Amino acid sequence: MKTLQFKTNINCNNCIRAVTPTLNGEKSITSWQVDTANPDKVLTVTGDLTEDQVVALVEEAGFKAEKA
Repeated sequence: MKTLQFKTNINCNNCIRAVTPTLNGEKSITSWQVDTANPDKVLTVTGDLTEDQVVALVEEAGFKAEKA
C-alpha cells in the first residue's frame, strides 16, 4: 500500500462532495482526503493504485490532478 499526493483543483466542500462517489467507489483506495486550506489543494490517497489511475479517477469526476 502506498500514499500518493496530487495538486488538484478540488477547492471547496461542494467539490469534495462531487468527487466522493468516484473515490469512495474505488476498492483499491483505503483512504483519501483533500487539504483545501493548502494553496495547491493537495489530495492525499492511500491504497494500491498507480499515479495514473488516481489522476484518471479524479478526471472522471470532473477535476484535475497532477503529481505534487
